[in-house]
Amino acid sequence: MNEAIETLKERGFFAQCTDLEGLSKKMDEGPVAFYVGCDPTGPSLHIGHMVPFFALRWLRKFGHKGLALIGGGTARIGDPSGKTEMRKMISYEQIDQNVASIKKQLDRFIGFDDSNAYAVNNKDWLADLNYIDFLRDIGSCFSVNKMLTFEAYKQRLERGLSFIEFNYQLLQAYDFFMLHQKHGVVLQIGGDDQWGNITAGVDLIRRKLGGTEELNAAHQAFGLTFPLITRSDGKKMGKTEKGAVFLDTNLTSVFEFFQYWRNVADADIRKFFLLFTFLPVSEIDEICKGDVNAAKERLAFEVTKEIHGEEEAQKALSGAKAAFAGGGDKSNMPTVEIEKAAVDAGLGVIDLFFQAGLGGSKSDVRRLIQQGGAVLNGKTISDVKATVTAADADSDGDFVLKAGKKKIVRVVLK
Repeated sequence: MNEAIETLKERGFFAQCTDLEGLSKKMDEGPVAFYVGCDPTGPSLHIGHMVPFFALRWLRKFGHKGLALIGGGTARIGDPSGKTEMRKMISYEQIDQNVASIKKQLDRFIGFDDSNAYAVNNKDWLADLNYIDFLRDIGSCFSVNKMLTFEAYKQRLERGLSFIEFNYQLLQAYDFFMLHQKHGVVLQIGGDDQWGNITAGVDLIRRKLGGTEELNAAHQAFGLTFPLITRSDGKKMGKTEKGAVFLDTNLTSVFEFFQYWRNVADADIRKFFLLFTFLPVSEIDEICKGDVNAAKERLAFEVTKEIHGEEEAQKALSGAKAAFAGGGDKSNMPTVEIEKAAVDAGLGVIDLFFQAGLGGSKSDVRRLIQQGGAVLNGKTISDVKATVTAADADSDGDFVLKAGKKKIVRVVLK
């Protein structure tokens, strides 16, 4: 088996392949061009979106050429795969803004050099398609009966599938067809929920460009999918009480990002090391044999380093140590400012925690205090009517607030 494929398998990036032996042989013959796609339906990717892009970097390490397709065209419709209801339509202007934002995020992670790594936008060939010509040339290659056998459509048919979503598979298949012609792409990779869309692209290339044995050999195409990543409790990976763990620091701070990984379940540590870091398997196994908290801290540092850079990872680590281990640098903790005059006058603890963002409502904060989960500068608060003054600040004049075991905020008076 080809070494690149073996690496993907070893690290958990393998569920299905359209022709495993054929792909292995193709990769043994030399570098191949491949792609992974994402639709810019929001301004930021979340960590769950990044699994295929970690795989992209692994394939690049073995000399293969990776294309990141940002679906400025397909986002105008929305992929029904894995969705229980139709996506909300967003304006073309917003999609273009999302494309620019996501391209910047991916460039930081992948490093587009227009040689071994490219960013492409399917808006370039989808936006001005003639619908009648598209139906004649592409739609005629698809069987509705076959499309309805794919899980993505079967699930949605029970709840309602719009005609516009039904077209999505044709467009994604057309993407593969166009990339094959424009860039020599022979492989599409993605999550296992994309299996139907990916195989449709493989089939379209064969139907449009194959025929004779010679043509079939010249226009080989393959699909490879990864398992959908879940946590050991069965829930979606990258989800928290607040929602998704985003790459955009305005949506998920670097500290919060770091803490997500620091707090993963023990059973998930090795799996996440394999998927979301580039450490050798032997080193990962040694880390996992040691102290579990040290392993989680290392995992959090490595993933944060890959997504946000080493400097930001060091700051997050220092902030975490200050928050939970009595060391580090408090300035790297999540920080909010509160008017000093309000504290000097005596600020209720409920108001303090609420203004610090440690409760969705004041009722949430009240329950937090009553349940013994509110801590101020190391002391548990038990009185919901208590007030805070400057005399309650620590030696630096700050308030360090904790809500439960995982949420922490440094309050600075201004």
